[in-house]
Amino acid sequence: MTNLLASLNIKGERILLFGYSNLALLRINSILEAGAYPILVVQDDDKTLDAIEQYDLNSKVEIIVDSNYKDNIENYLTLYGNKESDGVIDRVFVTLLKNSHQEIRERIYKSCRKYRVPINTTDYPDLCTFTLLSTHTQGDFQLGITTNGKGCKLSSRLKREIVKNLPSDIDQICTNIGNLRTTIQKEDQISELTTGENEDDLHNSKNFNSLVKEFDQTKNDIKLRRNRWLSQIVEYYPLSKLSSISIEDLKQVYNEDKSKSQPLTESTTTTNKGKIALIGSGPGSVSLLTIGALQAINQADLILADKLVPQQVLDLIPKNHGPELFIARKFPGNAEKAQEELLSMGLVGLKQGKFVIRLKQGDPYIFGRGGEEFNFFEEHGYTPIVVPGISSALAAPVVANIPMTHRDVADQVLICTGTGRKGVVPNLPHFDPNRTTIFLMALHRIVELVPVLIEKGWESDLPVAIIERASCPDQRVIRTTLSKLGDVVEQCGSRPPGLLVTGYACEVIYKDKDFKDFIVEEGFNYDFDTSNISVI
Repeated sequence: MTNLLASLNIKGERILLFGYSNLALLRINSILEAGAYPILVVQDDDKTLDAIEQYDLNSKVEIIVDSNYKDNIENYLTLYGNKESDGVIDRVFVTLLKNSHQEIRERIYKSCRKYRVPINTTDYPDLCTFTLLSTHTQGDFQLGITTNGKGCKLSSRLKREIVKNLPSDIDQICTNIGNLRTTIQKEDQISELTTGENEDDLHNSKNFNSLVKEFDQTKNDIKLRRNRWLSQIVEYYPLSKLSSISIEDLKQVYNEDKSKSQPLTESTTTTNKGKIALIGSGPGSVSLLTIGALQAINQADLILADKLVPQQVLDLIPKNHGPELFIARKFPGNAEKAQEELLSMGLVGLKQGKFVIRLKQGDPYIFGRGGEEFNFFEEHGYTPIVVPGISSALAAPVVANIPMTHRDVADQVLICTGTGRKGVVPNLPHFDPNRTTIFLMALHRIVELVPVLIEKGWESDLPVAIIERASCPDQRVIRTTLSKLGDVVEQCGSRPPGLLVTGYACEVIYKDKDFKDFIVEEGFNYDFDTSNISVI
């Protein structure tokens, strides 16, 4: 069973605690820190009272001594709450730890269920409607871990393992992104109703990666542009960069000489001629990088990376005296200008004699603008080195158990784009039942594409698969049929980058004729450890 996790605002609540223990004192301190009012109910026990008085909590905690409180449980639940809740208590903690207390614990639980009062019973998950998490707090950042009653020691250990891998300035990251979001909403006059309460709302919706026209934007598109940019920055940029992103980085327009206003060094001339390499970083997993890509990353002076290059690949870039890293600002409505910025920065670096890498997700030449960039730099006197990468178009079907070619099913593979130049719908292919067709850059406009495909003879019940973040730990595969794609994307949201695989090859290995609309598979992991992969 999966529980619904939540961060509760309990300010002003009146919270009942049954039974004294060291754990009860910890609960009381946590309740006070959260701005709530604890009420402790104990039996008439001098030792208990002495222990409570040592903490000098009487001014902030109401203590009720009742030697027979097991017969008065419902009175405590219904008479000690706030007036606006008609006296019903807000929530209950039970810290009665002895085996002999089982009858009382069960009686409290049944009464809480009767009055719909949330209850937590220590060490008895079956007598809880909510549990507390093992938490870490740093500024506005809070992390909570639960094992659903399998052991608080394990939760604590997992918390420590996660926290030690977080950026040391995680609190500053939260503050900075929150301030940027507030500034954008205020300056661009965007309401919470438009953007969602937080970045997760936008990310989980179908609008996160929706098509934004670059050249014919409506006033509403322009109004929402910076907010969408910020959401994608949060999603794709390395965490280490998020604490320093400024409002200047999210300007609605670029000046023509913006990249020139950010020179890499004071001088743009050198006696040494630089060199440029177009490097494919593969679909996502470090294990799918080539040795050539690793060596180039280790030797570079300047790395101009696509925004989709995943964190685990960027983590391979040497930290001490390593190359300068710039992440492409290719956000909705800004792809062309951001591409110009990258090319200009690359040219400046080359004139300074630097080894410049264009680090691209997948393969440079499969819908990666590699040919355009090769021609650009060659025209300026620099012939690029090109290092192939494993394209997601080829890797994603494999990790989703889809053999793109299979005897008697598919004897050809076609790789297409779902978005033409300037955002237009491309010339989509006619249907061939013996072909596996893979669409890149298509999920954000799938509602437009499906009717066009069906008009061109594509079968409505054709098996298809959406594969998102292929080969990454948060990989997701959604299997459905062509006619249901629009509804599936609407319901499941978007987790870019993703692609669409179509054709009967989708059901060669995966065969489940019982599912009606779609089925979702989460996660991906190799059997071998890739954590020790490093640049040689």
